Amino acid sequence: MCAHIRVQWAAPGQVKIALACWVVNMDTARYFGDNPPAREEMRLPPEGTAEWDEELTSRVIGHLAARMNALAAALPTTDEHLTITVPLVVT
Repeated sequence: MCAHIRVQWAAPGQVKIALACWVVNMDTARYFGDNPPAREEMRLPPEGTAEWDEELTSRVIGHLAARMNALAAALPTTDEHLTITVPLVVT
């Protein structure tokens, strides 16, 4: 599994977290043959060929939202990420 995470300020005391997850086929035979997946296979478009896994992304962002006390439900972005806004806790 691979993930791409972006974090940016949303408002004073809040940050927005955008997440995209995908699964890369790590074929064992390819590794034994010393031919691992190319870097492009392991990245999301447009740079690579890996496909976004919406169900996996939804489950992972749901866990993050619960643990980080998200202020609202996850929202989709235009680039295949799901986004939550969470309070910023400085310790």
